[in-house]
Amino acid sequence: MRRDLFTADHESFRHLVRDFVSGEVVPHYEEWERAGQLPRGLFEQLGELGVMGLALPQEHGGAGVDDYRYNVVLQEEAARALVTLGTVRTQLDVILPYFLTYANKEQRERWFPGLAAGKLLTAIAMTEPGTGSDLAGIRTTAVRDGDHYVLSGAKTFITGGLLADLVIVVARTASDPDNRRAGLTLLVVEGGMPGFSRGRELDKIGIRVQDTVELAFDDVRVPVANRLGEEGEAFSYLGRNLPQERMTVAVGSVAQTRAALETTLAYVRDRKVFGSLVASFQNTKFELAAIATEIEAAQAMLDRAVLELVEGRLSGADAAKVKLFCTETQGRCVDRCLQLFGGYGYIREYPIARLYADARITRIYAGTSEVMKVIIAKSLGL
Repeated sequence: MRRDLFTADHESFRHLVRDFVSGEVVPHYEEWERAGQLPRGLFEQLGELGVMGLALPQEHGGAGVDDYRYNVVLQEEAARALVTLGTVRTQLDVILPYFLTYANKEQRERWFPGLAAGKLLTAIAMTEPGTGSDLAGIRTTAVRDGDHYVLSGAKTFITGGLLADLVIVVARTASDPDNRRAGLTLLVVEGGMPGFSRGRELDKIGIRVQDTVELAFDDVRVPVANRLGEEGEAFSYLGRNLPQERMTVAVGSVAQTRAALETTLAYVRDRKVFGSLVASFQNTKFELAAIATEIEAAQAMLDRAVLELVEGRLSGADAAKVKLFCTETQGRCVDRCLQLFGGYGYIREYPIARLYADARITRIYAGTSEVMKVIIAKSLGL
């Protein structure tokens, strides 16, 4: 089906990204996956290409182009090449909007040039051991002491935390037993601050090229000058950015599902069983026809939502619907694709195995499928 989402400028950007991914990412991807992280040099290369600073103001080394569709192109081209640029996606799609929206003039001058150049890497630390999706249950504290906050607590499942130079930490600066959402604040912790430590790297079943770590804060003195936005307003800030974060997951889900279909089509057209090509069996045809149809339905829903996001009209409930549908579609379709590989689908040298393992997290992070259903149900007045 024809897509009306992109302009000629987006397609030019697509060719630029496609050439970069094929030349600079694919040849090294298995090595990076074994290392469990993307190298810092990749971010700097993307900075030189203009990707890292696309949405940042021109006066700080960026391009001043605030259009989420370029982020979509980046994810689609990575998936097309059967690779994942998870920490790049997290920096651009999830974390950068907080800096763009809430950084003051001094913070912009201090951090934006490094962000645009890919020399300052970021992470956001929300989740804590025992809290999961319950952001209102955050227990990390930040106590004001003159021109500093004294930050104490622990965070887990932090994407990109291993190399991050700037970590946005969600901490509790005030406590109200009648309103757990009140009193949360965003503080930017810089690498090297005394008391800030990076714990163990978590050994995941999928997206192994994306480092995920535990972070600890032991009476870290964070300057008030490193606070993003107003004290006590973080819960509302997080709520405003969550629709884009959930859309980002949905974009990757659809792109990776399409990649799973393409690699499966190539396999069944080449693989013989009982003297016949796997593609010749009716079951294969019916399964792949159904998968292709599900992908088109998810893509249509997603593209409409991307346009609404770009226009500033996407609601939190609609973003939840898109994430729920696209990630659940991914889970079903990639599983059925793997089945058509037989035993080879379980062997990691085949890309379908990695796509299968990587797919499982999308129904969990940025809010589980169950949380998405709660949000949707509330929008129905239930």
